Amino acid sequence: MGAARVGGGGYRRTVTPPRTATGSASPSARAGSRRRGARPSGTELLAAAVGAVPGGAARPGQQQMTTAIEECVTSGEHLLVQAGTGTGKSLAYLAPALTVDGPVVVSTATLALQSQLVDHDLPRLADAVEPLLGRRPTFAVLKGRHHYLCLARLDNSTEEEPEDTLFDAPAARPGGGTKWLGEAGRLGKQIERVRDWAEKTATGDRDELDPGVDDQAWRLVSMPARECVGATRCPFGQECFAEASRARAREADIVVTNHSLLAVDMLADRHIVPPHKLLIVDEAHELADRVSSAAQAELVPELIDRSTRRARPLLRPETAEALTAAGDALAVGLAEAPAGRLTAGLPAPLREACTLLDAATRSALDAIGDIKSDDPDPVRKQQAKAALDDLSTTAQRLLEEAEHDVAWVEKNDSGSRRALVVAPLSVAGTLATHLYDERTVVATSATLALGGRFDTVARALGLDAPPVPASPAAASLAARTGAGRPAAETPGRRLADPATVPATEGPGWRSLDVGSPFDYARQGILYVAAHLPRPSVSGLPEAAGEELLGLVEALGGRTLGLFSSRRAAQQAAELLRARTDLPVLLQGEEALPLLVRRFREERSSCLFGVMSLWQGVDVPGDACQLVVIDRLPFPRPDEPLAAARAAAVDAGGGSGFAAVSVPIAAVRLAQGVGRLIRATGDRGVVAVLDSRLETARGYGPFLRRSLPPFWYTTRPEVARGALQRLATT
Repeated sequence: MGAARVGGGGYRRTVTPPRTATGSASPSARAGSRRRGARPSGTELLAAAVGAVPGGAARPGQQQMTTAIEECVTSGEHLLVQAGTGTGKSLAYLAPALTVDGPVVVSTATLALQSQLVDHDLPRLADAVEPLLGRRPTFAVLKGRHHYLCLARLDNSTEEEPEDTLFDAPAARPGGGTKWLGEAGRLGKQIERVRDWAEKTATGDRDELDPGVDDQAWRLVSMPARECVGATRCPFGQECFAEASRARAREADIVVTNHSLLAVDMLADRHIVPPHKLLIVDEAHELADRVSSAAQAELVPELIDRSTRRARPLLRPETAEALTAAGDALAVGLAEAPAGRLTAGLPAPLREACTLLDAATRSALDAIGDIKSDDPDPVRKQQAKAALDDLSTTAQRLLEEAEHDVAWVEKNDSGSRRALVVAPLSVAGTLATHLYDERTVVATSATLALGGRFDTVARALGLDAPPVPASPAAASLAARTGAGRPAAETPGRRLADPATVPATEGPGWRSLDVGSPFDYARQGILYVAAHLPRPSVSGLPEAAGEELLGLVEALGGRTLGLFSSRRAAQQAAELLRARTDLPVLLQGEEALPLLVRRFREERSSCLFGVMSLWQGVDVPGDACQLVVIDRLPFPRPDEPLAAARAAAVDAGGGSGFAAVSVPIAAVRLAQGVGRLIRATGDRGVVAVLDSRLETARGYGPFLRRSLPPFWYTTRPEVARGALQRLATT
């Protein structure tokens, strides 16, 4: 696909038919090929894929997962699958996906997994199964509209464009202040580079622009879905990259998307992702949070200012001034309000600001009117309308103060961000209504069976999971598949089997834990420093610091430190730098990818950081043989949503801490602990410097049952001895 520039900086592109990533088979061609001859089963396709990998071998858990998915596609049941690290779950669900007619949608939480699927797993699978299928399967990536270059926006973008560049609000940029002309020139150069790229790109996907441009420049050349006039009204509709991506998705066998777009699709009555019979949600423990984020809205003074400037050419002066006054009122109200959850309703200044904004946006929308076929610039008009409509909807939502919503004031330490935010108290109902209708859903992750049971995650995902004993059939399934996670009750032993069989099914769904090929009890130790005082203050307590120092010195580095706060990570780094000669890498001092690369390459180094490291680091081998967690990762009391959800459970007569905080900590802890063993040859120690994991009778066993079955100890000399032996290897 090529582009030719025409007068005024505009574009007219030569359009070629949309292509999938691995070919151009049409739906009718695919259907015809599937009708000819017997269709291979998912297990046969999996065997072919595994056999094509050098040294590849069948994994029982992988085969169990493939079989279970095929059974659920036939029965119409939904499936929760816990698949530990090393299971090969990607191939386990991709192989049976190729037995389903029409597109199968795979959703991921992280770009890393999406890239792994698109760049490695799917091409290899396509190569391996082509002889069995008699054709090469196709796949496509589907992202949000704003990820693609918009030719209409590019046609109108100049470095002097007032609404987004030269006169941007100070708080919208790091450091604030009026934009320098030199900065505007820098943006102009980036946009010019995008213009050159537009003549060459076949997809318009931002990820393919190398070197890239910053977010501010990309905002000038992309179009959020709410601001798009639609292909039929846009002068560039026939050449639209976002529409082409949807066309490719409709033709593909497998569509890879992300949880954020899947959430938007559900909230928009499912008209974005192509119709499909099977949805596979990988990294499913992240889905509820992504849906909550998609349903979240906020009012920011700078956004009101930008929206007013966009709409001003379409409004009478007094109407525009009313919008400005509403933005000023919001700024004053936010300055007076403390950060945190609004438990007693909107304070009077914020209520007044929302009332003014609601009235001003309604007047502005009435003045702008509908978009007509003869409008001189329908794109800019739709942008103005969409921005004002969002502001109006959010203001009305905040004024409603519904019981199912949570509102809070959000401010950052530098004072550059001030926002009034509203989000749903729960998304379980949204998921129950929109996730499962007319399709089979397979949700998988390494952390779904919290406390050795699936019911907690099932309820969070909108499934009905009454706390009743498992049926005999479910108990039999659990016995066959090892669905119960060991409980870690006895220090100094392999983790014992749980006393009760975990729930493995509910109305319309079933579950399966396929375990992991790793021998955790032989490969790793879970050490809980039960002798340390219960953590009571923020930061790193002195006793915990000394414990950390002893462990790291015993191994000689090779330590990933996962901390509950930046202050604790900073204190740990300062301690080790002062008392050892080991290289200590601290998150925030350099770009994270660079820090992780140095951690892999420098054998004696330590990497310390906060929550983004708990899931985002994959360092197999002896570069990481000690993972230290300073305290149990419960949500902070000032996390508005978690606090509101816990309060709602308390008000209903339950325990908000047990129902909300403990499951959150279980997922986070399991993700952090999972950083240690990434391959069959890995060895090491996980050290938790929070005695509550051993001593808390109420939730300690639940958290331990949520972890891989390491050999368990509370004796510091055992942990240090193991690390000293590792240091000599």
